[in-house]
Amino acid sequence: MLRFMPVGDSMTIGGAGEHTWRYRMWQHLCATYSGPCTLVGPREALYDKTADAPTSYAYAEPDFPRTHLAGWGEGWLHMAPLIADAVRQSRADVLLVALGLIDLGFYTDAEQTADNARAFVTRARTANPRIHMVLLPVIPNIRAQTDTLFAAQVALFNDLLEKTVADLDEPRSPLLLAPPPAYDLHRDTYDGTHPNTHGEHRIAEAFAEAMHQEWGLGEPYRAY
Repeated sequence: MLRFMPVGDSMTIGGAGEHTWRYRMWQHLCATYSGPCTLVGPREALYDKTADAPTSYAYAEPDFPRTHLAGWGEGWLHMAPLIADAVRQSRADVLLVALGLIDLGFYTDAEQTADNARAFVTRARTANPRIHMVLLPVIPNIRAQTDTLFAAQVALFNDLLEKTVADLDEPRSPLLLAPPPAYDLHRDTYDGTHPNTHGEHRIAEAFAEAMHQEWGLGEPYRAY
């Protein structure tokens, strides 16, 4: 059984009534991966915007492994201290990580965020020295179109993340940087940040294509 753990912020946890890219990834794995697999993690809920808390289980399609490690307003800063226990308890084999936007927007600069990403990788490996990780670059949101300093921090962090992957990649625990999704803020989001149906597919596609091209896992992505 190959265990995939989605790790992320609001774009990964999703909101009440959504499918989430996690569901799209599960559809892809079911259709293209030849062996048994599942999604794992210590959390299951969606974010309820009315309650301002992760208390909803109202998935648009609830019939899939809904577990994850994602949180609205959480980033590398928050997930680095949690990842070792999460990997150990769920026995995760592959981490699909989409973090960084919230860090740069509210908590840490590009260099500090990159340091937290390095700590995340190191701690994940303490729980599973053979863990595989796919990291997604930060997708600039609508703020980056008007805030030039923020846009520069996003670009710098993505450069630093690429260096982090090159520095920390190792044969027994591969570290893979996914290509940036072909993401259009007007077509693929409902508010300039969070994915709609199109955006969910684009994020899942970025992870799926990286694993297929670099590790031979599954097949090219199709929208199921």
